[in-house]
Amino acid sequence: MLKRKTLKALAAALAAAACCTLAPMAQAASPEDLATYQGPDRHERLVEAAKKEGELTVYHAYPKLTVAIDAFSKKYGIKVKNWRAGSEALLQRIVSEARGGRHDVDIVQNNAPENEALHREGLSRPAWSPHFADLRANAVPKHHAWVGLTMDVWTAAYNTEKVKPEDVPKGYEDLTDPKWKNKLGVEAYNFAWFGTLLQAMGEEKGRKLFSDIVATNGMSFRKGHSLLTSLVASGEVPLALTVYSWNPEQLKTKGAPIEGLPLDPIIGQFSTLALLAESPHPNAALLFYDFMLDEGQKILADMNYVVVTDKIKTPFTGVDVTMVDPGQALDHQDEWMKTFEEVLGKAP
Repeated sequence: MLKRKTLKALAAALAAAACCTLAPMAQAASPEDLATYQGPDRHERLVEAAKKEGELTVYHAYPKLTVAIDAFSKKYGIKVKNWRAGSEALLQRIVSEARGGRHDVDIVQNNAPENEALHREGLSRPAWSPHFADLRANAVPKHHAWVGLTMDVWTAAYNTEKVKPEDVPKGYEDLTDPKWKNKLGVEAYNFAWFGTLLQAMGEEKGRKLFSDIVATNGMSFRKGHSLLTSLVASGEVPLALTVYSWNPEQLKTKGAPIEGLPLDPIIGQFSTLALLAESPHPNAALLFYDFMLDEGQKILADMNYVVVTDKIKTPFTGVDVTMVDPGQALDHQDEWMKTFEEVLGKAP
């Protein structure tokens, strides 16, 4: 009888210990738990927790991200507020709100350097997603404080009515020809593009080449890739050197006389997602994070964005694209800005 009671007591104790050990993983109650939880029931628990929160606030730079936002809202019945601005304005607003003790935003889509800056400020939090395994190299940094959503690949673009087929440049060296005088343009703040381009070309060689181009033909500046692309389509800037690859494609579908033109070395930068550390709706934010790395990739690819999943072929699948290092972009910002202005010129 004593032995039987002892065995029952031991079994009960072991069961209680097992429950205590498994409880944190089974419940995954806190945002931090769910953000890194990798159990088989992760998605179900996340959906349940997100629906209880019922809403989400997204800050973003892509104008058309609202298409994916609407699809997410429709699928899960979660109300989404969104605010769009340029990459620098997004970063400034988040930092300013946080310093003022205001925490309204849950997740932000922005360039890698800006979201790297959020990480350095301690304003974002790391996360894991089952879709990481599907993403291209370097899209997931070691700190997991942001994840690549798409690749903004810089290409040239030309107006097909202003530039004859036989005159289309095959490389940057062709732009030293005087026929390009007063016909060239760049986005006014593409310091990271130019800094990374010179690294890829070789600093001395790149500086000389672009100094020669500017000395012979000049360079005009426009703020905003969408604006620059529109000016190419209108013919005001016959050849732009720094539009995003998807900009010309989106205008071509509307009949614009524009064509994209990748010139080697091709430079790209991740557009990324980051979860805010003080998110008021952390589970809805994490559910949106997963959605954008899965179904959202097809939605973005259908709009000509260069997505990061290996499941979808893009025009740059298998192409050597030199990616901007976001840490270098922050650490060398002043240096790269100075080089850009010394070689290409300063925007008015």
